[in-house]
Amino acid sequence: MRAVAAGLAAVLTLLLTGCSAGVLVDAYPREPGTEDTCDMLLADLPPDVAGQDRGEVAQDVPAAVWGEDPVILRCGVEQPEDLTAASRCDEVEGVGWFEEPTADGRLFTTIGRAAFVSVEVPAGVQPAADVLVDLAESIEKHVPVEQPCV
Repeated sequence: MRAVAAGLAAVLTLLLTGCSAGVLVDAYPREPGTEDTCDMLLADLPPDVAGQDRGEVAQDVPAAVWGEDPVILRCGVEQPEDLTAASRCDEVEGVGWFEEPTADGRLFTTIGRAAFVSVEVPAGVQPAADVLVDLAESIEKHVPVEQPCV
C-alpha cells in the first residue's frame, strides 16, 4: 500500500511539475511551404514583448509566448475566414495587420506576407499596439512581404 501511495505521489508531482513547465498552446495546421520561414522567425523573436518576458511553450507546437496571461504568436496559420480584399489593414512599423476581437482580447494576423502570422493579445495587455511594434522587426526580417498594406 505504501508503494502505491508513493507511486501516486511521484506521478502527481510529475504532472504538476509538467504543467508549470510552459504555456499550453492549441495545435494548429501549419500551411504547407511555410515551415522554413516560420522556423527562422520563431528562432529570432525578441526576449520580451510589451514588457513581458518570453516563456516556454509546453508542447511541440510552432509558437512563442510572452507573459503569464500570454501573448501568443503562431506562424504559418491559415488565412482568417473574415479576411477579404476589402478588409481594413492597419500598418504598424511596416507590417500590415488584420484585427479581430476574441473572447478575451484581440487577434492580429499579418496581411500580404509569405506566411500568415497570428498574434493573440489578451485584454490585459494594453496598448496592444506595443506588442505589434515589438514583433515588427523580426517579422520584417523573416517573413517577406508579397503585397504591401495599402
